[in-house]
Formats: sequence, C-alpha cells, structure tokens
Amino acid sequence: MNDGSSAARVAAGLRGWVRTRPAGTRLPSTRSLATEHHVGPVTVQQALQLLVADGLVETRPGVGTFVAAARQARPADVSWQTTALGPSEVFDTEGSGVRTFAPDVIGLHAGYPSPSLLPGPLLRSAVQKVARDPDVLMRAAPNSGLPQLRAWFARELDGHRAGGAGVDESDVIVTSGGQAALSAAFRALASPGETVVMESPTYWGAMAAARAHGLRIVPLARTADGIDPEDLDAALAAHGSRVFYAQPTYANPTGDVWAPQVRARVGEVLADRKAFLVEDDWARDLYYDAEAPAPLAAADDDGHVVYVRSLTKSMSPSIRVAGLVARGPALRRIRASRWVSELFVPAFTQQVAIDVLAHPGWNRHRGALRRALRTRRDTLLAELTRAVPELRVDRVPRGGLSLWARLPRPHHADQVAEAALAAGLAISPGAEWFPTEPYGQFVRLSFAATQETRYADAARILADLLR
Repeated sequence: MNDGSSAARVAAGLRGWVRTRPAGTRLPSTRSLATEHHVGPVTVQQALQLLVADGLVETRPGVGTFVAAARQARPADVSWQTTALGPSEVFDTEGSGVRTFAPDVIGLHAGYPSPSLLPGPLLRSAVQKVARDPDVLMRAAPNSGLPQLRAWFARELDGHRAGGAGVDESDVIVTSGGQAALSAAFRALASPGETVVMESPTYWGAMAAARAHGLRIVPLARTADGIDPEDLDAALAAHGSRVFYAQPTYANPTGDVWAPQVRARVGEVLADRKAFLVEDDWARDLYYDAEAPAPLAAADDDGHVVYVRSLTKSMSPSIRVAGLVARGPALRRIRASRWVSELFVPAFTQQVAIDVLAHPGWNRHRGALRRALRTRRDTLLAELTRAVPELRVDRVPRGGLSLWARLPRPHHADQVAEAALAAGLAISPGAEWFPTEPYGQFVRLSFAATQETRYADAARILADLLR
C-alpha cells in the first residue's frame, strides 16, 4: 500500500462523499463510479469492499450499495482489568517496522521490501502448482519440516564450509520465520531470570523474544569492526551468561558487518566460555556491494553456534519460512521448545518455498533484488546529502534494508519521528533498537518499502523539521 493503488485512491475519494450523505443514501452504480474515476469495474468493487470493511457503506445483494448508519456504540469499561491483572511485566513488543499507516504516508519505517521487489510471478506460479496437489492442504507436515526444505538450508550453510563436520538435514528445523526460531532458541538455551548478551543497538524482535521468556539482556556496544571480542568475554564471565545473540552480517538496524578478526576471535571466546551464539543471518540474500561473508556457523564444528537463516525478506512476508541449524542436545531442546508455540510449519507454505527455491528464476530474482536495493540505498543517501547534510550516516551499509542515521543536537529521535509522521513521513526512532538506555539521536530509515520517487519529499520533510 505504500506505493499506492487505484482501489485505495477511489476509496479515499468516496469516503468524503459518503460522510456528507445521510444514512440510507444509495451510491451511484458501479458503471457510473468507474467512469467518474477512470478505472475498471473490478477496481470500483475493490474500493467498495474497503468502505464496507470501514463500516461506511453496506451492500444489499440485488439492490445496491448504501451509506451505512453510524453506530452509537456504548463505551467499553475495561477498568476492572487493572485489578484483575495485577503487577505488570508487559512491555511494548511492537516495533515501528511492522506498523501500518495511511497509503499516502511515505514509509521509511517498514521492515519488508515493497511487493515490486519480490518474486511475484514465481510465487503465484508456485502457489498454483502446489494447490493442484489434492492432499497438500489435508496433511500435517513433519514436526521438523519437509526433508527437501531442510536439505536446502543444510546445503546453503554447508556450501560456506572449508571442511570439518558437515551439516545435513538432520541438523535443521524449519520454523515460521526467523522470529519463531529466535523465540525457540532463547527458551531452550536459557532459563527465566538468566542473562543473554546482545549487541547494542540490535533487532527489537530479538529483545522482545528474550524478555518474553524472562531473560535479562546484557548490552554489548557496537564498534567499527562489529563488537570488541574482549568485551564479550568479560560480559559472559561477569554475568554468568551462556547465550550471545548477534547479527554478524548486515545487522538490523545499523547494517554493520563484523571484521574477519572479530569473527575468528568470537569463535575462540565461545569455545573458552562454553557458550552459545544465536547467529541471526536474516539478510543473507540482501547484499549489494560484495558477496556476504560466510556465516560464523560455517566455521563451527562443535555446536557453539545456533544458526538462523530466514527467507521472509527475500521471498515474501506471507511465506514465513526459516531454517534453524543446531547440533547435539541443544538441537533436541530447541525442537522441544519450538513445539510450545508452533507444532509445525504448514506443508503448503513449505512446498511453495521449495518450488520457488528450485526454480531457475530464484537466482535471477536475488540478483535483481540486490541491484534494486543498491539503487535505492544510493538514491536515498544522495537525497539526504543534498537536502539535509546535518543528518549523518556514519557507516554506509553494504547490505540490508535501511540506513542508520544520527540526528544533530539537540534533536531527539522520538520527537522527530512524531513530527515527521504528522508531516506525512514514517521513520523508526532509534530508542526501540537499544536493549537498555537508548541513545536518543538515531533514526532508522528504510529504503526497501517505498519507491525512489518519494525520497526527495522524505528528505525535504526531515530538512524542514531539523531546521
């Protein structure tokens, strides 16, 4: 919806008309509306469905569409819940990247690529093909996932290995996206009340998953090389932690990539401390300057790394599929932990993913996606540099979906984000990406969900606010 649609445009025009008419007024015919708005009848029907969903109109089969009567609902009284629920451990788990706004808002907040960047023809073909299987909607998938999809994740990781103990499908669990994999891993590897070490800033969903399990988060500051391994060693020792969550490649929100020496030393620290790394490789397909470095899991022979590889960002938000790779007792515990929240990923979803991955067009799509993301990154950077040079991007990302930008003093990210939204621009304030005390001068600007034609307006809005 961020790119706009004809149905949404027609619905927006009709809303004003409907609100000035009394209840029971009959709307013009579909043919008349199609002529007036220069669209087809199907588009008019889609627009009317949007108005029905909003409760503004009602349809009477064989008669027509009419302005609906306004509902005078009795205000709900939920004050009793305050006493019933008692002390609260609840925290706000919704990140700005998953929120939706009006179609005319410029969406530099979104955490998913726009539909125009995703493999629509491949997905539609796969859905049609899989739907022809008369049994696919009637059977449960194996708990750990379809063997063919598990084997694909294993081959992808094994392809980065230089030797050592290989990875096969028995080491893989298929989950409903990366978030489900992270939740299962945290539940299995640590007990409520224990600590987990995390980079700061880091992915808000990982923090939410850890806190939902009752874990305390120990922050580890990012550096130009990624992290300081000696700080990691000290944090694991001081807090008795045995779990470290990290995104070594194209971290969300910063886009950082760990330097080779950091990757090697972290492996040594994990072995010395007998600790686990939950490696979130969410952006494996989203590089655009040079091929992504090998995952840390590719150099791990002894089961210290629990590896999560998601396809959601490169394939489709609706095909929520990820592979979790682990070894030994940790794998068994994660498998059991995962069943608490999801017994299995639907066979239909997995089979669609298998069909897309096996298609020759999949690699072509990934190449086109990387080129498009690079173009969008460069275009947004150019517009920001031209219109609002005081907004600094300290490190230009080589992969991922966004820019991590520093606001000039004395501006605060929350206030800027609120004012930007009022002006028609949605951005992510930096506070939600910090495990502990947030540094209030950062914002995340995603270039994946909104077309380049809107970047100049976004930069202008930010320039007006900062000046």
